[in-house]
Formats: sequence, C-alpha cells, structure tokens
Amino acid sequence: MNKIKRILGVDPGTNIMGYALIEIEQGNIEIKCLDILKMKASLDQPEKLKEIFERIQLLIGEYKPEEMAIEAPFYSKNVQSMLKLGRAQGVCIAAAMNCGVSIWEYSPKKIKQSITGNGNASKEQVASMLQTIVKQPFDSRHLDATDALATAICHHFQNRFEATQGKKHKDWKSFLTENPEKKSS
Repeated sequence: MNKIKRILGVDPGTNIMGYALIEIEQGNIEIKCLDILKMKASLDQPEKLKEIFERIQLLIGEYKPEEMAIEAPFYSKNVQSMLKLGRAQGVCIAAAMNCGVSIWEYSPKKIKQSITGNGNASKEQVASMLQTIVKQPFDSRHLDATDALATAICHHFQNRFEATQGKKHKDWKSFLTENPEKKSS
C-alpha cells in the first residue's frame, strides 16, 4: 500500500510566521500550502500568540499532517527578540501537540545545510534550491514561507536518511551490543 505523508513546516515569528504543508508520495514532494501569517501591528503579544495558535490548529485540521517540523530559535544578542520568538515557537508546538501531531525541531543551520549543502546559505539561496527540489513553481517572495518549506523538506530528508540507516541507538554500548562485528580488537 502506498503511504502518503504530510508534514507541516513552520518558521515561527510574532510579526510574520511562515508555514508550508508538503505531501510526500513515493518520494515525490508536492506543496499543498505555502503562505505567511502577518500579524497586525496593533495587536499585543498575547493576541498575536492566540492568532498563531489558531492558525496552526486550522492548518492541522484542514490538511491533517502527521508531523510538524519547526525552526528552532537561534541565538541572538537581542534578548527580547529571543523571548518573542521562543513564545511563538512554544505556541506552535502546543497547538500541534493539542492536535496529536508529533513535533520535530531543527536549527536554522541544519535546515540550510539539508537544503543547500551549506549551513551558512542565504535565504535567497535556500529559496532557489527549493525550486529545484520540488520541481513545482511557487511564490518565493515571502522568505518566511520558503523557510517553512525548507524546514518541512529538511525533516523529510532527515527521516529518509534515518530510514536507510537502520535502527537508532541510544548510546554506543547498545550499538555495539547489536553490532558485535563493529568492535575493534
């Protein structure tokens, strides 16, 4: 039986949140949804967080993804920005958990490396490479949306890689126990 997998990718933010929903069937990636949620400047922080929560739940209700991949907050010297970004991420995670969706978190560097091979690639380079990967035209004007798409595809690539590598092990000892031929003499 051919399994179709849906992944929601999110680039959290309290001013602009990017999101993308991809569907994978027999290794082919199709974009089902790619957009941003732009918050009104007049909203206070709790109202913005409520909008984020509601949009994530709406997307999950409409597209029924099994998993959500989200970009992790990156280190910033601006503590207020870090706190706001962390709150946005937390609200996204809570909304997904509330709907029974599993959550995966990736650093910006990991996402860029997964898509372009370069962890220091620009947003524009990531968007350009995504065009090649999905072989489907999309509006790349909103880099927050393409970042969300990159996050979802990064998660797909990571799962595909892990599936070909076999069972994951919690530590070196358990790996050696199940693979005695790997021990050095």
